[in-house]
Amino acid sequence: MKRLPLFLLFLGLLASGLRADTLTLTAPADYQVTQRTTRAGGKILITGRLASDTPPTALEARLTGTGTSGAWQPLPFKPGADEFRSELEAPAGGWFGLEVRALMNGKILAATNVAHVGVGEVFVVAGQSNSANHGEEKQRPRSGKVAAFNGKAWQPANDPQPGASGGGGSFLPPFGDALVERFQVPVGFVATGVGATSVREWLPAGTRFPNPPTILGHVTQLPSGKWESKGRIYSNFVARAQSLGPRGFRAVLWHQGESDANQRDATRTLPGALYAQFLTQLIRDSRRAMGWDTPWFVAQVSYHVPGDEASPDIRAAQASLWKDGLALAGPDSDALKGVLRERGGKGVHFSGPGLREHAARWVEKVAPWLEAQLGAR
Repeated sequence: MKRLPLFLLFLGLLASGLRADTLTLTAPADYQVTQRTTRAGGKILITGRLASDTPPTALEARLTGTGTSGAWQPLPFKPGADEFRSELEAPAGGWFGLEVRALMNGKILAATNVAHVGVGEVFVVAGQSNSANHGEEKQRPRSGKVAAFNGKAWQPANDPQPGASGGGGSFLPPFGDALVERFQVPVGFVATGVGATSVREWLPAGTRFPNPPTILGHVTQLPSGKWESKGRIYSNFVARAQSLGPRGFRAVLWHQGESDANQRDATRTLPGALYAQFLTQLIRDSRRAMGWDTPWFVAQVSYHVPGDEASPDIRAAQASLWKDGLALAGPDSDALKGVLRERGGKGVHFSGPGLREHAARWVEKVAPWLEAQLGAR
């Protein structure tokens, strides 16, 4: 069945005497990706408002597109209520069209639709600049099936990614494209990275540490001489993840460490033991806040420029989280050098080829794990 554009649907409703404004959807949003629960599918949350003088006796929804039956399915709701919240069983895949209608004794009172909804894989991405939009060349998904969430709305995942710092490129579009090709489902990203941040700045409010990071905007010095996190980055990160709902994403991808390793002012460098302690706290505290055992991938990250290419102390701290079973192994991005870095290999951020290679390294770590997760369900 061919889907009508929204404006044609609206005109059709007017011609039939129906009021489109009596039925308003608040979820899902256009281009939203819902995390699947099995390889075969998941449930799409449908919420909205009813503003009709004649309360409907039934709500129905259907998905249209490849892999769907196109059959209308009832949506449970409380008769007479102004709002509704329900779930629709859906196959993995997309983009699908979603149509919702309100009926009174079999007669359609109102109808609306969403043009692009998908059931696939969602990832929260956190850390500093190389997890955000500080790459040398902006990237765009080629598959048309990669989307990004800014905390309020979904959109195609063209760089710069909404919700993260920077206005340049990221590894997310090519990473998403590779997962789309391999798993044949849409992929969604929630980018929360903040450039130049230390792990200390990601800690919950009030967490104390003995020495400050290089940039002080997210920390406070105490009368004792110690420092503490203001918690703003942590709160934003947790809120963005929670907005996806319980188990609403597959994993957190953590790429950070440059601002803790080998700082010019040695008093701002974070010892590896403290890095491991603070990242462990961040993972455990955020899991408690989200209410579930969120998987984390932790990359090996400490590269600055040629001649300052790695911190064994920070790398060992990152690897210790894998060995302790607290996190999964992310890629070794310190190994990406030369033309894979900006400014002809002189900078810390990735060039266009570097972003694409960075994406490929993430695929090597995430895809086999994801395949195992899907095989277990």
